Amino acid sequence: MADPLLDDVGALLREAAAKVVVPLFRRLDEADISEKAPGEVVTVADREAEALISEGLRQLLPGSVVVGEEAVAEDPDLLRHLRGSGDVWLVDPVDGTSNFAAGRRPFALMAALLTDGVPVASWVYDPLDGTMAAGRLGAGTRLDGATLRTPPAEPRVGALRGTAATKFLPPDFRRQVEEGGRRIGELLPGQHCAGREYLDILTGAQQFVLFWRTLPWDHTPGTLLVREAGGVARRFDGADYHPADDGTGLLVAASPDVWDEVSAALLGG
Repeated sequence: MADPLLDDVGALLREAAAKVVVPLFRRLDEADISEKAPGEVVTVADREAEALISEGLRQLLPGSVVVGEEAVAEDPDLLRHLRGSGDVWLVDPVDGTSNFAAGRRPFALMAALLTDGVPVASWVYDPLDGTMAAGRLGAGTRLDGATLRTPPAEPRVGALRGTAATKFLPPDFRRQVEEGGRRIGELLPGQHCAGREYLDILTGAQQFVLFWRTLPWDHTPGTLLVREAGGVARRFDGADYHPADDGTGLLVAASPDVWDEVSAALLGG
């Protein structure tokens, strides 16, 4: 069944990718890249894509508020809208900016819609391989237009494949996670692109991903999509993830059973 909003926002992300992001991939000059925080870069593609996407989203839902990653870098008070009323968009114009700036893949464009503080729709788009995931709360997830009705077949116990994004993990916790990973199967180091990690869960390329930092534009789109496909996204203590919650730590899995197994191995839970 057609869903105009899912289609329209998907088309907007494709437009931003085609007009702004992909043409600048591996064509950035030094002046196109700057540091917005220690160790965090931003590019002209991030800023221009966010402007294009934000304008388009406001036109799609007049009166809505856009909370973009780059806008928040300039005005952190925008985050208050995540618990506000009405329609609020979250936008990550180039997820995986460090990859993009270095001329590496993957990177993604992501958006999510919150209504009265509840995530109700989301989109993740990898422009280099053309993969688009989109979904609505209570209506399932679509991957390249096909509805994902059940999670992919799960590997046997001890043969799971997943990612631990170790860059920001405290050293002691990193060692614990790496040791636990040996007991459950294959533990990957991470792709520096949350959007691609979520797509890989949806495609069945991996069954879980663990993050330390949980910025809302990085994880609101993907967590909704995984949940609508039958998976779970929970804090390390088992609480469901919400974009407005403070805190660190997020474990996302293709099913509740996978979450339990991975939590026991990596978190000791």
